[in-house]
Amino acid sequence: MFQNEEQVNTYLEAHSDEESSLLKRINRETYLKETMPHMLSGHYQGRVLAMLSKMINPNRILEIGTFTGYATLCLAEGLQDGGFLDTIDINEEQEERVLSYFEASSYRECIRYHIGDAVEVIPTLEGDFDLVFIDADKKRNLVYYEMLIDRVRKGGLILVDNVLWKGKVFNDNPDNQTKKVMELNDTLAKDVRVEKLILPIRDGLFVLRKK
Repeated sequence: MFQNEEQVNTYLEAHSDEESSLLKRINRETYLKETMPHMLSGHYQGRVLAMLSKMINPNRILEIGTFTGYATLCLAEGLQDGGFLDTIDINEEQEERVLSYFEASSYRECIRYHIGDAVEVIPTLEGDFDLVFIDADKKRNLVYYEMLIDRVRKGGLILVDNVLWKGKVFNDNPDNQTKKVMELNDTLAKDVRVEKLILPIRDGLFVLRKK
């Protein structure tokens, strides 16, 4: 059907809105300075996240797993005036650089960056959320989901990244981390509190809408 994944990705990016100059900079510097740059959402997935955010025009967004802030800025594009995005990451070594990206953006006043364990930080955040993006420790994704499902408004979205896990979810003898991803997927598929589907974007994006 397709010659290769790179060909498809190039075509998708060419027919989507362009990245901003800041997003291009984050993309470039992430690949130059990070040991695992593939964790970055990237151009096409970033446009998907921005589109989903704009479609529901959230007042409150929560992101678990900031990395270098690329997805954070994409999600922030859909914020209502006066809205806020809380983003949590455990890696304090990236804090200075990520903060510099946020400061260079038009969303600098809207983003609240938290360094720490998400399980500990989430209970300190007040209120409910319109949009949640989970892109952190795969072994604890189900923990994050259960912590947040009752704090998402009706019609709100929960997005979970990497649910195809490089195709390992299709293996007959999955490793322990893959088993956690498969457990998450099976649990979400049966959850009657949400409408759901998986978008086969990059490493798989689970989209769940709160009933």
